[in-house]
Amino acid sequence: MSAAELKGKRGVRRLINALGYSRDGLLAAWRNEAAFRQEILLAAIALPLALYLGKTGVERALMIASVVLILIVEILNSAVEAVVDKASPEKSELAKRAKDMGSAAVLLSLLNAAAVWACLIWP
Repeated sequence: MSAAELKGKRGVRRLINALGYSRDGLLAAWRNEAAFRQEILLAAIALPLALYLGKTGVERALMIASVVLILIVEILNSAVEAVVDKASPEKSELAKRAKDMGSAAVLLSLLNAAAVWACLIWP
């Protein structure tokens, strides 16, 4: 399907297509990224814990959002790495920098989740 055909989609058809692309992205992350699978395992443990440990709706939301943010950042990091690998298969300082920055973003999201949980569990 060409870009022009995709742009012409409107309404419910566009929404259905977007949901399909999102499903494909999640499946690609699951199949190709070990770190994403590990973080899904973390989320499978952390999300029920957040519902149990959070005392208020806001606390639960903060705990859940901090874990979901890890998954979001990991998917974006994986996308950056895929594009960099496609665009620059040979070694390049710019490619290394882009990949390192993506990795740093994942680390910061993990530290953010740890800080949110620590603040809420040990007030």
